[in-house]
Amino acid sequence: MSSGTPALSRTAWLVVALLWPVALLNYLDRQMLATMKTSMVSDIAGLTTEAQWGFVLASFKWVYAILSPIGGYIADRFSRRHVIVISLFSWSVVTWMTGHVDTYHGLVATRALMGISEAFYIPAALALITDFHLGRTRSRAVGIHQTGIYIGLILGGYAGYVADTPALGWRWAFDAAGIVGVIYAVPLLFFLRNAPRRSTAALSSPPSLAAVGELLRNRNFILLVVYFTLPAIAGWVIKDWMPVILKNQFHLSQGEAGKIAVLYVQIASIAGAIVGGVLADRWMRRSGRGRIYVSALGMLLFLPALFGLGNPGTVLFAILFLILFGIGWGFFDSNNMPILSQITRPELRGTGYGLMNLVSISCGGFGDWGFGALQDRGVSLSVIFGCFTGIALLSLVVVLMIRPSQNHE
Repeated sequence: MSSGTPALSRTAWLVVALLWPVALLNYLDRQMLATMKTSMVSDIAGLTTEAQWGFVLASFKWVYAILSPIGGYIADRFSRRHVIVISLFSWSVVTWMTGHVDTYHGLVATRALMGISEAFYIPAALALITDFHLGRTRSRAVGIHQTGIYIGLILGGYAGYVADTPALGWRWAFDAAGIVGVIYAVPLLFFLRNAPRRSTAALSSPPSLAAVGELLRNRNFILLVVYFTLPAIAGWVIKDWMPVILKNQFHLSQGEAGKIAVLYVQIASIAGAIVGGVLADRWMRRSGRGRIYVSALGMLLFLPALFGLGNPGTVLFAILFLILFGIGWGFFDSNNMPILSQITRPELRGTGYGLMNLVSISCGGFGDWGFGALQDRGVSLSVIFGCFTGIALLSLVVVLMIRPSQNHE
């Protein structure tokens, strides 16, 4: 299939446009939890320690991670369109349910259910985009889709203001987001389409164990899993804990801390994803390693950003380091699926991305939980973020070791 014909080109970009709001809702539902922590802790019985809050965050990630390969394999084997729509509807219902919990264990349960329902979306969505978009537009298309994630994170960053508003509150925020998702699932079912080749590709998909075995024998895939995982540990801590870090460090309100922690880094991520996607697609005209080089540039930006976030000194410097991190994250995020597409067959891309999520988000869950435990024990931020800086340096070495093949484009 070529996306060069006008009809297919229009359909390819329509797919990105239809999935963009889904990506927004996917991360809005997650980010609201982080920015409304203070209100939720005061209103939910049995939630008393930082480690418990870290476990709430981690419970979503562990379930999400475990089920991601299954979600990816189902997306490779069956209709990506139906997987996406069912996932959106399910997690929207769970989002609404979250607004009605009263106990710590109830909150852990709804976050685990959220992990089940959301695990099927990202592998299916990114695989569907790469089905339609061939090499010359692939990074741009993925990058634009990822901007929906960043907008969702930005909106979630303002949820602290909603939680602080007596007439609304944190429960209203979850109710509203859940209802919007349920409603949007209806037109999505009617207008979203699979790529033409999916009817035959699904039939040629190998059995699950064979698919996993083929991926695990692929040296480049193993390197990509490691690369996808290491920076994401710091990324999850910044997404989930930075509102609390800024609130405590600079004595800000819940709403102000949430806005600063999310707004600047996500605007920078949008710019990074768009620039990184365009730059990678253009660099690919000169070198088959173009996407790898752009992603490596993102890692270079991580180094000073993570080191600086360990002890920013002032709110202004914290914002500057978050912006630097966001640009680097956009370069990284817009090229992971395109790099995967260079080293695996189309029939394995959903499964491959699911396995990447399994490892990455599992480690991210331990990162969230571990960060809370370290904070309970008084370990300084400079030490924690210094370790993250070292991990980013190792990630730079790992990505440059990947050797893509043009045969899979």
